[in-house]
Amino acid sequence: MTLPDHHLTQGERRVRSFHPHWKRLVVPFIALLLIAAASGAALYFIPGDFAYVSYARIAVVVIGLILLTIWSFVPYLQWKNTGYVLTTHRFTISTGVLNKSTDEIPITKVNTVSSDQTFAERLLGCGTLTVESAGDRGEIVLKDIPKIQDVRTDLFRLVEDASDGELDGR
Repeated sequence: MTLPDHHLTQGERRVRSFHPHWKRLVVPFIALLLIAAASGAALYFIPGDFAYVSYARIAVVVIGLILLTIWSFVPYLQWKNTGYVLTTHRFTISTGVLNKSTDEIPITKVNTVSSDQTFAERLLGCGTLTVESAGDRGEIVLKDIPKIQDVRTDLFRLVEDASDGELDGR
């Protein structure tokens, strides 16, 4: 997904790859439906005998496409281009559509791993993961992580294995 297999070091294996939780796409999907319905209604209700009917229809379509791009397409691209990869040696966070930003936390530098979930997030199976490391950034807070408890368990297990000197995850 965000870390090709040929970028893995010798003995490193992928444990888990994932995007943020799908709940990030709920508002863009609702916007898509509302914009499509409003554009359709506007096109339907433009009178046929209106002198500038073709210009009005073009304006509705152009405005609809601009709104769809801003409120639906861009959030989808941001979600699709945000990825997390957990390997036996590192935790990689990759974001960006046109410009790519990648943060890597070596498993050996992770000090603590914690998770928070609201009631709604518990129902959806997602939450906020906080990774505290000995690096420059100190603490990284990652929101909308799917299967938060499984990710937290995997990350914690890898940290324990790294502290025992078993970086290959066996």
